[in-house]
Amino acid sequence: MEKWMIYQEIHRLKNMGFSNSKIAKKLNISRNRVIDYLNMTPDAFADFMASLQNRTKKLDPYRSEILTWLKEHPDVTSAQIYDWLQDKFDIQSLAENTVRNYVNHLREHYHIPKVAANRIYGAVDELPPGQQIQVDFGEIIVDTSSGGRQKLYVTGFILSHSRFKYVEWLDRPFRTSDLIRIQENAFHYFGGMTEEIVYDQDRLLAVSENAGDLILTESFTKYHQFRRFKVELCRKSDPESKGKIEQVIKYVKNNFAKHRIFDNLNTWQQDALKWLKRTGNYKVHHNIKKRPFEVHALEKQHLQTVSGKYHFDNISSINITRTIHKDNVIRFEGNRYSVPLGTYQSGNENIAYVSVTDGKLSISLHPTGDSIAVHTVSDIKGQVITDPGHRHRSQTKRDQLVAQVFKVLDDPELADGLIRTLHTHYPRHTIDQLKIVLQSAKQYPQHINDAVKELNRLRLTSANDLRDIAISLDIQHGKHRAKQPVINEKYKDMTAPARQPDIYLKVLQGGQ
Repeated sequence: MEKWMIYQEIHRLKNMGFSNSKIAKKLNISRNRVIDYLNMTPDAFADFMASLQNRTKKLDPYRSEILTWLKEHPDVTSAQIYDWLQDKFDIQSLAENTVRNYVNHLREHYHIPKVAANRIYGAVDELPPGQQIQVDFGEIIVDTSSGGRQKLYVTGFILSHSRFKYVEWLDRPFRTSDLIRIQENAFHYFGGMTEEIVYDQDRLLAVSENAGDLILTESFTKYHQFRRFKVELCRKSDPESKGKIEQVIKYVKNNFAKHRIFDNLNTWQQDALKWLKRTGNYKVHHNIKKRPFEVHALEKQHLQTVSGKYHFDNISSINITRTIHKDNVIRFEGNRYSVPLGTYQSGNENIAYVSVTDGKLSISLHPTGDSIAVHTVSDIKGQVITDPGHRHRSQTKRDQLVAQVFKVLDDPELADGLIRTLHTHYPRHTIDQLKIVLQSAKQYPQHINDAVKELNRLRLTSANDLRDIAISLDIQHGKHRAKQPVINEKYKDMTAPARQPDIYLKVLQGGQ
């Protein structure tokens, strides 16, 4: 009865002018199912429903396994179940449409709602054979056979013309040497290399992009000079250029890796290669409407021959990059390692280059720069490894101002007391207070020591009060100078003649 309702609703929405995709989204069913139901007349659909009740289905022997997958992973797609059936039971004579219908039947019967999977591809220019390889990077966390969780890293390569793919996995972040080695493996898998390679912008191969002129890492520069292919980077935060890379990684993660149990890296990689053969490069590509392995057979003739073997001893040991976090640490293999305070700069890229030699982790700010921190690598996970010297700044602005205050005041105890007072009463504005002290000392150097003493006597606590006291002392000193008689330089050495005391009595008495 539920299928009849869906059938009628599909036709009703179609008569209203809805597209097949809109109908599928509105009813939360697949677009292929909408097309199948639209192609059926009511009588044909009735026969189809009757056949579902009476006939034995090809997938009934695998019913319990499929049902278990659907219950454990409600978001699993019929395409992924089709791949699992091929992988686990080596089923080859089954159409994908049959699996899709059977999965839809189980979802409806057991009320397991379908969760839409976002398998999205960016627009790709149709390029001639042999011109371009595109590279993308990704990571995913999967369950392990031991009951834990494992983070895995993947690099994907795709020939732009044929959509023929190659992927390789690691259980740790990629280094430049890993990228070079995997790219050589991809050339071998493809049977040659293209004229140019497009990378999603990554610190493994580029230090910076200077107005379009790439500055490659030391290791990748040597490799690029050896192979001589054209490098193109997707510009950061530019959807138009980034859209050129077809999202192979999402396809690999959603169809191959999702819900797969990890045991060891070697088995995982071998399973990935098998998946490429039966699914990734076998299924008809939705854009070119052809199987990638068939188109690759033709494109292979246009690939450049990869001659010679690259020597990996040319690769620099400083290949790993890490982000410097706000608390001035980097994360490396499950631990946090400190860098000097102030290394993190807001608004900057905050990228550090790390290398490990003889158990020592070296951190620098440039691939060929001097180390700013060296730590012993810890075998225990979840640790914070700190160098005590990193927790103290070499000399802060406040320290510099304090040193200047000690210089301008004659008495060190007087200076120390003043600084303590200012810091106690103005902890958030100590620097501003110290600047006022220094400004006052510069303007009134002869009064600054007396001004501090008067500040203490009056039990005042502000540098502004100190400045006012210095000004007052200077004014008083100016008035004192004004009261002194002004003597002409010409008469300064002259003295008045001494008179006898009786002369003043004669004058007062009127005598001669």
